Amino acid sequence: MDLVGACRAFVSVSEYGSFTDGAAAARMSQSVASRRVAALEERFGEPLFERTSRRAVLTPFGREMLPSARQLVQAADVLLDEAEAVKRKPWRLAVPGICSTAGLARLVAEARGHGVTLDLRVAAPTRRRELLHAQQVRAALLAVPADEAAWSVPLGLAAAQDPGVRRVYLETLRVGRASPGPARRVWIQPEDDVPHIRDPLTRLRDAVGLRPAQLVAAADLTSAAAEVLCSGDLLLCSRAQADELALAWRPIGEITFGRGFALAAAADGNPQHIEARLGEAIARCLGADVRADTRGGTAQ
Repeated sequence: MDLVGACRAFVSVSEYGSFTDGAAAARMSQSVASRRVAALEERFGEPLFERTSRRAVLTPFGREMLPSARQLVQAADVLLDEAEAVKRKPWRLAVPGICSTAGLARLVAEARGHGVTLDLRVAAPTRRRELLHAQQVRAALLAVPADEAAWSVPLGLAAAQDPGVRRVYLETLRVGRASPGPARRVWIQPEDDVPHIRDPLTRLRDAVGLRPAQLVAAADLTSAAAEVLCSGDLLLCSRAQADELALAWRPIGEITFGRGFALAAAADGNPQHIEARLGEAIARCLGADVRADTRGGTAQ
């Protein structure tokens, strides 16, 4: 038996003194109201109303039970209102700065179509973790190694001029003591200045004989891109970023890797329902390859 629904019918009929009017006020048919009240009476083992052809009059037992039934209905209404408020509460989500304004706007718009209101906080990888641990956001897209990632963004090297090759090998940046001009550098933007990207690139730099100063962590993407645009330097980035900056992008010859992202929730929260609804939208925003189990709302 739907106890709340039965009590709602009982309270409404008692207030109007009529099954017809009480049922209409409770937005149910008269037959439904009658069945619900009858089920409640059967459960209690006592009649709640003395029924006449025109009126429904409370019995002494019904008058005694009415205050408790009214409290139950009011509590249920409060609970439903709170549930709606929680569903409308924005999901404060920390996102990487690599996402374009257009990509973020589309993500927010798509989320609304799924009944989710997003409140985005753009931050660097370390800051996103700090926001999550401090519970200043409900969830964050964290930078993680490939084997932990739900979304992966392939990385390569971009230059102001087309290199004329299908892949760029770091060993071609090696310079001898007699080489004229400054050594070409590879710029790492803040989003990629994380151990699982920086460390293998550093090992590759050393293995092919580049100078330490040829691998540089930039303070921000703008300054790194400016260095690349006015020199022969290279920017470690995704193809989408290279296109946005009008740079020529190529994969790295000696190594294949990328940015990995995973959605994590603050405290004991579970981000799976957000990932299930928005997995593909997040992938498009990141410019990522989507993992098989995030397609079609089936994230595990």
